[in-house]
Amino acid sequence: MSSLRIPPARYDGFAQWYDETLAVPFGAVSGDAAARLLGPGRGRCLDLCCGTGIHFEMLCALGWEVTGIDLSADQLRIAHDRAAGHRVELVRADAERLPFGDEEFDAVVSIFSHTDVDDFPAVVLEAARVLRPGGAFVYVGLHPCFVGPHSFQHGQAVPTLHPGYRQAGRYTEAPGLFPDGVWAKVSGFHRPLADVIQAVLDAPLSLERFQEDGDEDYPRRIALRARRVRPGSA
Repeated sequence: MSSLRIPPARYDGFAQWYDETLAVPFGAVSGDAAARLLGPGRGRCLDLCCGTGIHFEMLCALGWEVTGIDLSADQLRIAHDRAAGHRVELVRADAERLPFGDEEFDAVVSIFSHTDVDDFPAVVLEAARVLRPGGAFVYVGLHPCFVGPHSFQHGQAVPTLHPGYRQAGRYTEAPGLFPDGVWAKVSGFHRPLADVIQAVLDAPLSLERFQEDGDEDYPRRIALRARRVRPGSA
């Protein structure tokens, strides 16, 4: 497993900007949603696509022993500082080909990854593979219906929708993207909501909860919890 090729990381060179502009200001909101769905626990928790480690403190406070993986060495550089003093191991790896054996983790959490990775279904399959039977997979991400290249945001107001919602793919510019935003800098992958949910349904996971998180009239986040199906179960 250690010989797996690691592709280039889009966030290298932008980690500090991303941390200060997005991760710190919005990390608490997404972390709260993940914490509610995951809950307290013991054992190993994989923070899949951990970025700059903004959720390490929350996961450790819940009682988990955390392994954070990310493709970006630049992001892991910042994550290393946040891991200090916590039960956190850091691994540079590709989320689509994890360097772990089957059923190594008691829980897997991934936050804002479906818009970063090229093959989200492969990431979910890998999450399920390394998860022990009965273990929780928790995902929090942008709401594809109302955040993406087709949707221009007006603060807390109703977004302006443009054609293109069903066109899955990687974008750097579109009517809904800000020219100085993260997608313009590193690109982002839009996939319709059905594709995100289907990735979970196609994995050996049982979907338990699905939420349109937040109190905005048009929600900006989705949050879900699924469990690794036990062998022999329907």
